[in-house]
Amino acid sequence: MLKEFKEFALKGSLIDVAVGLVMATAFGAITAAFVDGIFMPIVGQIFQIGDLSAAKIVLSPAELDAAGAVTKPESAIMYGKFIGAILNFIIVAFVMFLVIKALNATKKAEAPAPPAGPTQEELLSQIRDLLKK
Repeated sequence: MLKEFKEFALKGSLIDVAVGLVMATAFGAITAAFVDGIFMPIVGQIFQIGDLSAAKIVLSPAELDAAGAVTKPESAIMYGKFIGAILNFIIVAFVMFLVIKALNATKKAEAPAPPAGPTQEELLSQIRDLLKK
């Protein structure tokens, strides 16, 4: 059983998947930084709401005591982060689509199947006709 697992683990396809997973994780971090650091502030400025990734709907504000310490934290719906996560997903999905499309374009086109030859009945009838001559 250990031998079978070793053969499975060392197959090229499994190693390719592992490398792809590591690269996808790194790419996800890059797109998150792009969306959160560049895209969301620009969109926030366009719609005049500040940084869109910080956009939220406050359900209950934070409560402070007399000394200014937070006694009850703020409760809010962080819809800006949700929009950022959706944009990250769309960017990663689109780039993966482009990568798969490029890989499929580099694959060799399969040669068309050779045309089917005559059937056995046709061959026998040709032999019969030749023997009649």
